[in-house]
Amino acid sequence: MLGDLVLRALVVLTGTALATFALLWHAPGDPALAIAVARYDTHVPVEVLERIRAEAGLDAGFWRAFRAWIGPLLTGDLGHSSVTGRPVWPELRAALLHTLPLAVGGLAIGIGLAAPLAWLATRRPGGWLDRGAVALASVGAAVPSYWLGLLLILLFAIHLGWLPAMGARSPAHAVLPALTLGLGVAASLTRILRSGLLEARGQPFLPALRRRGVPPGEIARAHVAPHAAIPVVTVLGLELAFLLEGAVIVEVIFARPGLGSFLVEAIAQRDFPKVQAVVLFAAVLFVCVNLAIDLIYRSLDPRIGARDA
Repeated sequence: MLGDLVLRALVVLTGTALATFALLWHAPGDPALAIAVARYDTHVPVEVLERIRAEAGLDAGFWRAFRAWIGPLLTGDLGHSSVTGRPVWPELRAALLHTLPLAVGGLAIGIGLAAPLAWLATRRPGGWLDRGAVALASVGAAVPSYWLGLLLILLFAIHLGWLPAMGARSPAHAVLPALTLGLGVAASLTRILRSGLLEARGQPFLPALRRRGVPPGEIARAHVAPHAAIPVVTVLGLELAFLLEGAVIVEVIFARPGLGSFLVEAIAQRDFPKVQAVVLFAAVLFVCVNLAIDLIYRSLDPRIGARDA
């Protein structure tokens, strides 16, 4: 039921908020000192450190500080930066405006590469195209994104000089980062889509439909595609969520503004409100994606909802 899904989502978000706050609260080092260095860039006296602890709520107990943070959060207030004093949400939104198009572009590249590759691989299972597609997908899944990004910079930016490597001043600057993300998506999606198509085409009821004279197009649209789409929907939803997180590493490699620089700077400065905002955004994203996947499951296969009921 939808109510059960929402209840589970709320439990996950509450646990994530508590765990994030606890990990940052008990992290080694003096957060007040890190904030002072980031704010003043010089040695500060003890009086200033005490004032910073009071401003950031570091002098309160754990539960008092957690209630002071979670209360405004329930109304949509992410708080203010411990370093700059500015609201967190406008800065997080600006970072998302750089990262979201990059993640969507990577997902589009992944789908554009995986769909024809998986279709060609399943034309003749066990053939050379099938084995080649599986080999390419396995190699692509094993290559880390940061190493792949450096290889693309070396080839297309340094040796060939076709594309810029650093920054985000033009659409051309997004090509290499999006390609880095898209190749990783294509690797995992090709294997899942290939397996789903092979399983769907091997269903025992398909020969009966062919003997009854059902057109091949209708069989593919009404029977094969929905059956193969269930695992693909799962991968696509999770890939979009992972892309927004994976873009953090890729943005650092390509020196792009976005969630990557936002999070790295916040961690270095021990800016707790910013770090908590990014972690909670990722948690909300995963919860929303899982809810959407469950709802799509019910539309593709009504038996799933009937079993839950």
